[in-house]
Amino acid sequence: MGILPCPARLTKGPPVSVDPSAIPNFGGKPERKGPPQQAGRPTGPIMPNQELVKQLLDRMKLKHVVDKEGDLVAPWKHHRVYFMFRGEERQRVLTVRTFYDRPHTIDDKPRLLQAIDEWNHSTLWPKVYTHTSDDGTVRLIGDFHLLLGAGVGFDHFVASVVSWVRAAGEFDKWLVERFGLEKDEEPEPGADAAGDDETGAGAAGADAADAARDGEGDGGDARGAS
Repeated sequence: MGILPCPARLTKGPPVSVDPSAIPNFGGKPERKGPPQQAGRPTGPIMPNQELVKQLLDRMKLKHVVDKEGDLVAPWKHHRVYFMFRGEERQRVLTVRTFYDRPHTIDDKPRLLQAIDEWNHSTLWPKVYTHTSDDGTVRLIGDFHLLLGAGVGFDHFVASVVSWVRAAGEFDKWLVERFGLEKDEEPEPGADAAGDDETGAGAAGADAADAARDGEGDGGDARGAS
């Protein structure tokens, strides 16, 4: 698929009326038993928007915020997952982009490229690539793309987003094991460690993401590209 037009700011799609009870419960308390609730469950294609993704993240018990660019982000200690809607009508795309905050040196880049080539060859997603800042710091970015076109099935959309979010974290774990990096205690789902320590890797990674969005480094406009 070629490069699709990607406005700098999020473009809101038509409203999607979905009863939150139609979204499966992920890891929370069991739902109250009773007859299945079908009232809010779409029966045909839907056009997902940011509000629907928020509802899904809530059901997954994941923290999330909207950043200054208007994009939805779910933060973890060493990576952040952005949900970005771009394009119009039949070229509308949801990009789920993960910024991995662990910094690497330019000398690490050859082995990083070898590792992500192995990952990209053996897994469906995320597709991972490098971004090099002007100061030589190398970080990794992972992408998923879903062409929304004339709409997508509700169950397909929910299953895809859940799978992508989990896979984003699996890559970070894989890289830690692959390179023998220091393992941290497992944080709470969606915990924003950067907010607790703005001088740490999380804040540095956020700055790198801003630089990538603004077109700095070898990755170009990493936030806006699709």
